[in-house]
Amino acid sequence: MSTLQESSKSPRFSRAAEFRDLLPNRVFVADGAMGTMLYAKGVFINRSFDELNLSQPSLVKEIHQDYVKAGAQIIESNTFGATRIRLAAFGAAERCKEINEAGVRLAREAAGDKAFVAGAMGPLGVPLEPLGPTSFAEVRETFAEQTKYLVEAGIDLIILETFGYLNELREALDAARETAGPEIVIAVQITIDDYGNMLDGKDVATYAPLLHQWPADVIGVNCSVGPKATFETIEKMMAYSNKPMSAMPNAGHPARVEGRQIYLCSPEYMAQYARRLLWAGVKIVGGCCGTTPDHIKEVVSEARSLQPGQKKLTVTVEEPEAKAKALPIVPVAKKSQLGAKLAEGKFVAFVEILPPRGVDASKEIAGAKFCKDNGIDCINVPDGPRASARMSAQVCCQLMQRDAGIETVLHFCCRDRNILGIQSELIGAHSAGVRNLICITGDPPRMGSYPHATAVFDVDAIGLANIVTNLNSGLDIGGNPIGSQTSLLLGVGANPGALNMEEELRRFDWKMQAGAEYVVTQPVFDIELLEAWLKATAKHKIPLIAGIWPLTSYRNAEFMVNELRVPVPEEYMERMKRADSAEKSRAEGVAIAREMVTRIRPMVQGIQLSAPFGRYEMAIQVAEAMGPR
Repeated sequence: MSTLQESSKSPRFSRAAEFRDLLPNRVFVADGAMGTMLYAKGVFINRSFDELNLSQPSLVKEIHQDYVKAGAQIIESNTFGATRIRLAAFGAAERCKEINEAGVRLAREAAGDKAFVAGAMGPLGVPLEPLGPTSFAEVRETFAEQTKYLVEAGIDLIILETFGYLNELREALDAARETAGPEIVIAVQITIDDYGNMLDGKDVATYAPLLHQWPADVIGVNCSVGPKATFETIEKMMAYSNKPMSAMPNAGHPARVEGRQIYLCSPEYMAQYARRLLWAGVKIVGGCCGTTPDHIKEVVSEARSLQPGQKKLTVTVEEPEAKAKALPIVPVAKKSQLGAKLAEGKFVAFVEILPPRGVDASKEIAGAKFCKDNGIDCINVPDGPRASARMSAQVCCQLMQRDAGIETVLHFCCRDRNILGIQSELIGAHSAGVRNLICITGDPPRMGSYPHATAVFDVDAIGLANIVTNLNSGLDIGGNPIGSQTSLLLGVGANPGALNMEEELRRFDWKMQAGAEYVVTQPVFDIELLEAWLKATAKHKIPLIAGIWPLTSYRNAEFMVNELRVPVPEEYMERMKRADSAEKSRAEGVAIAREMVTRIRPMVQGIQLSAPFGRYEMAIQVAEAMGPR
């Protein structure tokens, strides 16, 4: 078999090496369905969709362009069925080379420098030996031929997708790897049923170890029965392989409506599962049958909220001349009252109070005063939690500090501000006396009441921490002196219960490099997870404030587990389930939280308490478990 290097024809422009370099360090959003879009534009299903690369190239290119406009970073060529065997059914076998070359050219023209181009390759659609007349040698020869055409046309990676039979996938992968050589990334994606089994009946425990061993760079799931089953299967596959994974589910099960197959899975629902997949550690997310540019646009929003574009993440000061002008950062102990307590090793307590939805903050100020009178050190004010429209968190902090006399901790998120607004507001916060920060990326708009609102995300929490450190050094993000310096106490978030702990620890290391001075965790219910986190991060020697949320009901506990992905031990779930009234449920939630405080107090330097639905007395009851400080 001839490899790419041995081909007598030089390959065209390709970004294959660039894609391989980027794959380990970022996530990619791929495009959605091609067939669905062609059908929606009036192309009958009895035609070869791949042949349209020659007969209706403008139609194919227009669909590619729509996905690029939606933000897709990988565009698949319209070559899913462009093998000689499948094209023969439409009398187009002899045009195999032309069709594949045109497919790559159209994708490349639409992608420009905004997206990578993947050569799409699907199964042959014919029975293989011993069930059919097609031999494995013929299968391998067929896939090798298509691979050769795609590589010579200049694809950046190969995606073998929608394979339901392991024997065919193995032949396709071996042919593609031998023909393309080792340089090009090859992703293989299987299709599954509701239970995670392949069409040949193989279960996860059978196929996942094999996919891990085979010469694919990325393994994953596409098409199938929808995002839920895809997510659950990917989680199981991760127990057998640490290879990068991809997920491109259908938009749910199609329903027949007035003679047409309609996919009913909304863009928002797809985006919800995209977020879960990304948090689990999936490297490539996209869509298959039924997905449209609208679906991909929502998925892109999720991806940007979790990991903004790499070019934007590099908004830091790296030039030696800028560093030479940096002012010494104010010591933690001198930044704020909270900083002084952390520097002295004192145990601290925060209570979280949400900003009001309207202009009247009197209830929140009264709650802050109540907390102060009961020994709480700081009020923690979220910034647009769950992508909701509320009073400015910074203004709310100022009101509480002025009228309740208690220091505040400002959540500062990246969703609503570009890098210019971020700097302006941080300088303003310092000048207004709000000195304590928790830098977060922020929830995407689709989680709130205005799902079509624009998300900015010029940077994520890591980039934001870098900006704070620059301002604390008297520099803007360009390394230019600002004439003075801020003294903002830089806090960051962490999730000891993250599904993808490797990624969470990697991001935490970056936050430390960016200048983090203390860390506040997501809600913690599982002591073992907290202990594991503390052990894994012990080298950093940074004060940790543990999130403690008193549960209010069994339903609230289920929400924690199923929606927020916060692990809650079965013992606590059972205790909440046994509480047979709202009053008993709240009392049990407080009891569990008090037990947590008692157990973790020797491990951490503080707690952040939730006051569910404005019930500040619940937070104070939990805080009493701290004992003398």
